[in-house]
Formats: sequence, C-alpha cells, structure tokens
Amino acid sequence: MFNNENRIFNIASENEFSELSLSIFNFQATQNPFYRQWIELLKIDPKRVLTLDQIPFLPIEFFKKNEVVSSPITQNTVKFTSSSTTSQLPSTHFVNDIGVYESSFLNGFELFYGKPSEYCILALLPNYLQRKGSSLVYMCDRLIKDSKHILSGFFLDDIDKLIGIIEELKKTKQKVILIGVSYALMDLCDKGIHLGENFIVMETGGMKGTREELLKPELHSYLKSGFKINIIHSEYGMTELLSQAYSLGNEEFLAPPWMKFLIREVDDPLKIRTDHKTGGINVIDLANVNSCSFIATKDLGKINSNGKLELMGRYDNSDVRGCNLMFGSF
Repeated sequence: MFNNENRIFNIASENEFSELSLSIFNFQATQNPFYRQWIELLKIDPKRVLTLDQIPFLPIEFFKKNEVVSSPITQNTVKFTSSSTTSQLPSTHFVNDIGVYESSFLNGFELFYGKPSEYCILALLPNYLQRKGSSLVYMCDRLIKDSKHILSGFFLDDIDKLIGIIEELKKTKQKVILIGVSYALMDLCDKGIHLGENFIVMETGGMKGTREELLKPELHSYLKSGFKINIIHSEYGMTELLSQAYSLGNEEFLAPPWMKFLIREVDDPLKIRTDHKTGGINVIDLANVNSCSFIATKDLGKINSNGKLELMGRYDNSDVRGCNLMFGSF
C-alpha cells in the first residue's frame, strides 16, 4: 500500500502536486503489474521520469479486460463497473479502499458546492439504478444521506412523484441540486417543468443510445430553455476515476487540487500539448492511488488560457490509429 494517502487531499501547491504525482507514479510503476507491463512495452525507464509530461498514461480501454490494481484484491474490494451497450464490454475499476473514494467525492463536492447538508438532492439516474456497480450511484447515495433532507432521494420511473417534489421545493428557499444523466433531464424538461432560482441542475452526460448525442453547448441550451433557468452545471467523472471535476455553468471544468488534466497530441499519444489546442484528455487522479492514477481517456478537449478544461467531444475510430498500434501487443 502507498504510505502517504493522507497527503492526497491536503495538497496546497502545484509543486506539492507534482512531487506527490511522481511519488505515486514510482509506486505504481513497481506495484501495479499491468501498468508496469505497459511501461515496459513503451520502453520507458521509470527512473528517467522526472516531470509530469514524461509520465506514461494508461489507455482507459485497458480497464475493460484487465485488473488494474496497485494493491491486492481482497474480499473487501469494491468493484465498480461502467454502463455499456450490448456490443461493448464494461470497464471495471477495483477499489481496494472505498474510504479513499468517499474522501475524494466528499471533499470535491464541498470544495465546489459546500456541505451536502445545505441542499435537497434529487438524483435522476434511471439506467444507473437498474444495474449494480455504478460509482455515480454510490456517490449520489452518500450525498443524499448526508443532505439529511426529507425530500432528497433517487428517482427511477416515478416522474410524477419527482414533479410533485419539484413543485413543493419551488415554494421554498431551500437550495436544491437536481443531478441526472442527460437524456433523463431532457425527458423531464419535455414535461414543461419550470424550475426556481433555488435549483441547480447538474448533468453528468450519458445518452447511451437513448437520444441523439449533443455537444455540451447544445445540451445546455436545450435544458436552459426547457427549465427556464440561466445556468446548467456539469459533473465530469467516470468509472475508471475516483475524482470528479465540475463546471459551474460556463461549460469549463475545474478539478480539485488532487486531480489534473493534460492534453495529448491526437497523432502522438505520448506527447503532451503545451498550447491551448484540442487533443486527447489525459487525467492525473491521485485518488486512484490503489489502481492507476494516470489515465488516457477517449475524450477530446483543450485547456483554455484560464487553465480550465473545455470538452470538445469523443475520439472516433480514425482518431485512435496511433493508439491502436500500441494496443496491438496487449
């Protein structure tokens, strides 16, 4: 086990983040068998990795078929799985210390929104509730419990009940977070429900074939128009990560101090961009200390001049030719 987990959520500077990232890299380069194999395949000597842009990032696809762990799986290990279509394999994230995940999402939520007890939290996550192993459901369940509000809860198909609760909450000054997957929020929006100023709508992405995929600006415009509100918030997270970034209404994401985004070249996945142009999103998530903290996602984005992440879409098959050449040996 990594011996300095308590430092992860107390990072106070960029230098401290870099120092701890390199320390965790060296730990995972030796203790994570699959990540070690990936590093060896790339012919990278971990001792020569001295800066963040030299760290090799593990393609997120490898969570689909492999146990990506830096500490042994035990009977207490929690297994989170991604949603998937019938033609896709789900990703699996083995979480050997669920307390690290709880510390990550609770500290992250409080950093951006304050304490859960300040809110009534309504979670509209139909497909996620219908399967086991959703890290998003786990997070929302804890936030709902910590809100301690009598009307907080999950909603599956009982939209009429949710609408009734929304109408009741509109009459109060109670702060409300309505968090949901994109298509479910759009379905609710189509009911002609107008929200009050005390509501925060937070979308988590996720059409999953239920509706046509929309770019963030299009989705947010649809929801703002339908709900008659001025701002849509977003959560950026995934099964393979234990931390979340948030957009507070401008479609640019901020990460907590233990999480960082880097942008890689589309045609050279080992090269980090230093400009503000679009590329593949790499994530350093130090909360992933017991799996792999250095993940190359399939999302496209750019780091704007203000240091915030802007999502630009997803890779298509032609975009990942360079990556596929490396995947061939696995």
